[in-house]
Amino acid sequence: MSKQTVLNATHRALGAKMVDFGGWDMPLSYGSQIEEHHAVRRDAGMFDVSHMTVVDLNGARVREFLRNLVANSVDKLKVPGKALYTCMLNADGGVIDDLIIYYQSDEWFRLVVNAATRDKDLAWIEQQAKTFGVQVAERPELAMIAVQGPNARTKVQSLLSPDTAAKAGKIGKFVACEGDGLFIARTGYTGEDGYEIIVPQDQAVDLWNRLHAAGVAPAGLGARDTLRLEAGMNLYGQDMDDSVSPYEAALAWTVALDDGRDFIGRAVLEKQKADGAPRAMVGLVMDDKGVLRHGQRVVTASGEGEILSGTFSPTLGKAIAFARIPAGEPGAVHVDIRGKLVPVRVVKFPFVRDGKACEGV
Repeated sequence: MSKQTVLNATHRALGAKMVDFGGWDMPLSYGSQIEEHHAVRRDAGMFDVSHMTVVDLNGARVREFLRNLVANSVDKLKVPGKALYTCMLNADGGVIDDLIIYYQSDEWFRLVVNAATRDKDLAWIEQQAKTFGVQVAERPELAMIAVQGPNARTKVQSLLSPDTAAKAGKIGKFVACEGDGLFIARTGYTGEDGYEIIVPQDQAVDLWNRLHAAGVAPAGLGARDTLRLEAGMNLYGQDMDDSVSPYEAALAWTVALDDGRDFIGRAVLEKQKADGAPRAMVGLVMDDKGVLRHGQRVVTASGEGEILSGTFSPTLGKAIAFARIPAGEPGAVHVDIRGKLVPVRVVKFPFVRDGKACEGV
């Protein structure tokens, strides 16, 4: 039986179409996926992301532990509340999961990891933590609501106490603050500004309802997927997995090969950086009519690849996709759609920034 978040009955009361997502019963949409997408791009929308897993790490050696666990450098985290996006790798350099790390204090860091990878993530983290004497505590009593869009921060702040609203209004991107019993992070998965709010479960329904009353539109997994793809953000399990390195997932910017720090998978990444990764992830745009979908064959001058994530972009009015293809100059690129080779353009992503098409898209 699928697991349910504390907001499940609220979604159903709003008429949401529910689907299984990584073992969770989650809202796909509340009517129109396109309208939900546009609400986030133009105003403010909210997503129930309570299926995500919050993990607190405590111990005198927690920073040392994280220096070994992840590919990015937690030494960048010096101010309480500062966040870091990174990948956790296996010994072969494959991505076990992508996650966000929040620095709380020298002996306390908070992780937010993906729902579908919860069990393997916790097992891996706990296994590695033993050497460092770090305590690993999952926080299932916490829910999470993401509020995203150009007006998202203003609408959230209107519901907070004056002191907390002032704190939330001052934090920069990829920073969190606490107040009113909430953990408020200026992070997201849509390419828009906004907050991801960690809230005690017993307060989540009230917060959701107050946000709705303040004009924040409920949005489901369908809009979340088109938004994150437009924003050039990977989906774990589709765009990357434990057989794919960060270099093959266009995540080189999350790798810190800093001197004096060994981390799991580093040797493989050093070799790929020196020799070049065998595969590359690229953005594709199709100017012809049609939709690019996961699993379609991609034909390039250097060999064949496949579509990873593909969708019709509501903002652009055309099909976009991520594809993994052999390294090297791709030349003319085509996608096999029902036996017909359709031309596509290779572009840099993100595809959309600040609600508008990026240059070259």
